Amino acid sequence: MKRRVVVTGGGLVTPLGTGLDKTWRNLINGVSGIGPITRFDASAFDVRIAAEVKDFDSDAFLDKKLARHLELFVQYAVAAAMMAVEDAGLTIDDHNAARVAVVTGNGIGGLPIIEKYHQVYMERGPRRITPFFIPMAISNMSAGQISIQFGAKGPNLSVTTACAAGTHAVGEAFRMIGRGNCDAAIVGGSESTICPLAVGGFNAMKALSRRNDDPQGACRPFDRDRNGFIIAEGAGMLIIEELEHARGRGADILAEIVGYGLSGDAYHMAAPPEDGEGAARCMAMALDDAGMGPEDIDYINAHGTSTPLNDVCETRAIKTVFKEHARKLAISSTKSMTGHMLGGAGGIETVFTALSLHHQLAPPTINLENPDPECDLDYVPNQARKMEIRAAMSNSFGFGGTNAVLVLKRFTE
Repeated sequence: MKRRVVVTGGGLVTPLGTGLDKTWRNLINGVSGIGPITRFDASAFDVRIAAEVKDFDSDAFLDKKLARHLELFVQYAVAAAMMAVEDAGLTIDDHNAARVAVVTGNGIGGLPIIEKYHQVYMERGPRRITPFFIPMAISNMSAGQISIQFGAKGPNLSVTTACAAGTHAVGEAFRMIGRGNCDAAIVGGSESTICPLAVGGFNAMKALSRRNDDPQGACRPFDRDRNGFIIAEGAGMLIIEELEHARGRGADILAEIVGYGLSGDAYHMAAPPEDGEGAARCMAMALDDAGMGPEDIDYINAHGTSTPLNDVCETRAIKTVFKEHARKLAISSTKSMTGHMLGGAGGIETVFTALSLHHQLAPPTINLENPDPECDLDYVPNQARKMEIRAAMSNSFGFGGTNAVLVLKRFTE
């Protein structure tokens, strides 16, 4: 019999705020976290806007010496994990440490520190490279540092699948618990690469919005006037547990994870197929894994990047899978407010999806003023919506044609 997996806690560090309540409150009120880039002098760049985390204080989570040796994406991940563990009331000790997994997703790792020490090497030579450079740069340090902080000795894994990484991380941990490899897991995604090479690289691909004079209106998923995504940073971590493990310690349950799908497009390094075929197969796989039909889903947290291609292709994929029920779905892109947190997005949006089920509230898609005729579904424009949400889907699609989808439902006995 399949072991049931439930969500019992969450932690968030996002451009909308540090903390679960602050981020959720801003999200449902349609607040944008996008503004001018402050991390570096972007005046020579075509793109000068991003969604930066503005209120993060590492001293609240880490001692100063340790923080100096951790890249921001790791600091965010550890902080979000601390909040999630506290929210869940989970104690990790000698009795359960080997049964608690840590699985994180990340897209690019420590690109800012690579950028910095390349410059140090070029200007001052190889002896000026710090011995902490490699530990700071590698992508799996989030999972490693979270396990060190909490003494979690179960499976430890880092997933690097571009913008689908956070969702793949949750999905893989869901399966680990289902198989009996562990009883609980700290899972999610993190990213922090608002640096010259990342902004310059994505801009060279023409992937980013250049609406520099209107940062808060720049991310416009499904709108006719959208022109690219907004690079963002942050982390979202969850505590997920086998149901009896959660019951045994009297944990509050936010939602249940019931399905996971993953697929490859086998099409193009950075573009989805026009019919969204890979995304559609991924959604269908997640539904099948959940033992659900299209009519069982009420809400989708879309990938919804605000790029011309993604939003049309995702809409076509949803229509392929859900057929006539597609027009009854509420679909929102929370990236319209948070920007695109790349490998961190899936963890954060899984937290949003669990909270949507818990509060029975669909977040809005802001800046949706002139819908694209090819994006003709209900994207919850501009205002959050109180509604019955029995089950929900969270979509993530990444460069390289990698797709991940989760299905969550409202917890019932």
